[in-house]
Amino acid sequence: MAEVKYKRVLLKLSGEVLAGEKKTGVDVETVGKICDKIKEVVDMGVQVAIVVGGGNFWRGRNGHQMERTTADYMGMLATAMNGLALQDALETRGVFTRVQTAIEMREIAEPFIQRKAEKHLNRGRVVIFACGTGHPYFTTDTAAVLRATEINADIILLGKSIDAVYSADPKLDPTAKKYDKISYMQVLEEDLKVMDSTATALCRDNHMPLLVFGIGDPENIVRAVRGEKIGTIVS
Repeated sequence: MAEVKYKRVLLKLSGEVLAGEKKTGVDVETVGKICDKIKEVVDMGVQVAIVVGGGNFWRGRNGHQMERTTADYMGMLATAMNGLALQDALETRGVFTRVQTAIEMREIAEPFIQRKAEKHLNRGRVVIFACGTGHPYFTTDTAAVLRATEINADIILLGKSIDAVYSADPKLDPTAKKYDKISYMQVLEEDLKVMDSTATALCRDNHMPLLVFGIGDPENIVRAVRGEKIGTIVS
């Protein structure tokens, strides 16, 4: 078994990541590259859970003329589609998976049950959590922290289009400072938009470490579980 720093991780993927350069829908090649690396991590003996977003199909803010609760539920259904896409790609690669949803849809996925999720992880299955927390007004970032805490993950791996946490958007401000390590309090005080404030506070209150890294190179998933110096640690 390869040397790893973390035994159990929760990987947070946005829906936009799964769309690749298409920007919308699911790009099979992009998903495949990510799942190749997830399989590599599983083969290293790491237990992997995933929380997936739905922004490649629908974002709540897209429904600004719609009642907020309805728009948010539509977003939750989008995450279920992404969960099934990840499951299909992983199982094509011989990785056993389970999709668990916060909204019951028994014909295609299990309902989220914490003990059952732990049982799957202990058996080497990848568990994909979809439908966020099952409640409107909460993001999939918050769902990621909640599920990571419930399954006692060692760390949350937050794969983003940007490679780390910066003091400002480096695309807009070339003088933006890159952080190797930062506290949750500083993230909140400086409003750095790593995650939404609810998710950030939940991480802080539960002492859940977070590694922010660039998912543009899926190999970073492997580097992260090995403990290599990439991205930004928030703790």
